[in-house]
Amino acid sequence: MTSKTTSHRFAKTVGFFAAVLPALALANADVEKNIANPNNWAMQAGDMFNQRHSKLKQINTKNVGKMQVAWTFSTGVLRGHEGSPLVVDGVMYLHSPFPNKVYAVDLDTQKILWKYEPKQDSAVIQQMCCDTVNRGVAYAEGKVFLQQADSTLVALDAKSGKPVWSVKNGDPKKGAVNTNAPHVFGNKVITGIAGGEWGVRGFLAAYDINTGALAWKGYSTGPDAEMLMDPEKTTTWADGAVRPVGKDSSLKTWQGDQWKTGGGTTWGWYSYDKATNSVYYGTGNPSTWNPSQRPGDNKWSMSIWSRDLDTGAVKWVYQMTPFDEWDFDGVNEMILADIDVKGKPTKALVHFDRNGFGYTLDRTTGALLVAEKFDPKVNWATHVDMKSGRPQVVPKYSTAQNGPDVNTKGICPSALGTKDQQPASFDPDTKLFYVPTNHVCMDYEPFKIDYTAGQPYVGATLSMYPTPGSHGGMGNFIVWDASKGKIVQSHPEKFSVWSGALTTAGGLVCYGTLEGYLKCMDKKDLSKELFKFKTPSGIVGNVFTYEHKGKQFIGVFSGIGGWAGIGMAAGLEKDTDGLGAAGGYRELAQYTELGGSLTVFAVPK
Repeated sequence: MTSKTTSHRFAKTVGFFAAVLPALALANADVEKNIANPNNWAMQAGDMFNQRHSKLKQINTKNVGKMQVAWTFSTGVLRGHEGSPLVVDGVMYLHSPFPNKVYAVDLDTQKILWKYEPKQDSAVIQQMCCDTVNRGVAYAEGKVFLQQADSTLVALDAKSGKPVWSVKNGDPKKGAVNTNAPHVFGNKVITGIAGGEWGVRGFLAAYDINTGALAWKGYSTGPDAEMLMDPEKTTTWADGAVRPVGKDSSLKTWQGDQWKTGGGTTWGWYSYDKATNSVYYGTGNPSTWNPSQRPGDNKWSMSIWSRDLDTGAVKWVYQMTPFDEWDFDGVNEMILADIDVKGKPTKALVHFDRNGFGYTLDRTTGALLVAEKFDPKVNWATHVDMKSGRPQVVPKYSTAQNGPDVNTKGICPSALGTKDQQPASFDPDTKLFYVPTNHVCMDYEPFKIDYTAGQPYVGATLSMYPTPGSHGGMGNFIVWDASKGKIVQSHPEKFSVWSGALTTAGGLVCYGTLEGYLKCMDKKDLSKELFKFKTPSGIVGNVFTYEHKGKQFIGVFSGIGGWAGIGMAAGLEKDTDGLGAAGGYRELAQYTELGGSLTVFAVPK
């Protein structure tokens, strides 16, 4: 006979395990197996923490200078090639910009096993803000997941390339398009949406990996219920502590119904912590770029988010740039790392924002720990007030204070940000972060604009140029100590470093340049370039590595484009949309050509 007390204790125990077991088991087992094998490159960032680090060390500081081209592959598309291929058990899965081709290649022979080329309306190109890029595919359980430009999310059979299912994620006719890579966490495919310059209301969505059924969708702006936000349980950083966001935290910061076309799009990278079952990501700029038309903090654009993978419920959120006046999208990757912060072991989230500040937060609570400039030339704000979490804006560089039709000059950084989507790397050996950056300033002139669905909703013109009084180039590759918010090393570059970095157990850090060079250096000393090779086109792709049949390879896409190179990729067209696309980058034509290919390197035996 069981007593009432025993029954009660049993019920509590069952309830406890029901609550915690999903968090212990939800990371996709197949993905976990694939990323645990260092011979693979099974996720865009190499792992779920977005660390972009490889345990391979056959290629190292002593022999990297001997690397030679092992093989190349042309995608047949000439626009910007961001992201990287995936490698899973001897097969490479490559993607291209629009029309978003996908190839499966046998690594034994480099022969194409299959090709998928979706049929998309070319009109979607006109709806894509900053080139027709795509940042790659995801792999899990025998399926390859592609997020097409026209917002179609498709699952392909990894053996045949035939579609298993597809689902529409947004309406391109209203400006909702996609450039992001999907990510698989648990039994869900996570994807976002682009189109902030078209008045699209941002969201993050989760789809079932087997059926494509929508599991949940959480918006960036609007009513609490539509953001999947409990006003008493969701927290934010305020007044020096983690506190509930309160009722209507977004609605109160917009004028009328502006939140419906409020931006906050989600076209960056996503990370996942299995221990807390949390998905982390950032939201982009509010619409329109003219801040005078949208008074208020415009929550929750420009924010870091933590959501429960099962339900999409918001755990915590932190806004980096309230009432954005400069287009400092917050979509850059969230790197999860266990580091000491101010002498205390911390489960950290590290984020290098477009606004020029490097943030370190406690990823379990959302507490703000560090916020410092990762380019000393950043001038739009003096610092971030650690009690309120708000940047302290310099009036001279406030485009809202200066008003519409006034050209505010000398703002650093430019709308390119001190770093855009090009992902940084965390090295678990050095406990440091390796960050590709832009070193660019701008003039910014807002103007009034009316919202029309499917038409650009920009509201500003701008010009960009190398940071005055500096080394004369438009980029730096830096090493960052996130525990202190300090630059450890800095290596200047002629153009923005728009390539994702890679660190390895072989002591290397590698990245690409807009002129088309792949560079590898000693991660402890950036003063010497141990390897430098000119690829066919400018590099905006992310460096990756894998091992096949006992031999390590390092590869990267080349193909000039992305926002930093769109002026050249589009034929140096005159900028007519107010995005400042070609500003300061026409000189690139002297250094590189259009292209679209993968170059793979190895050390010859």
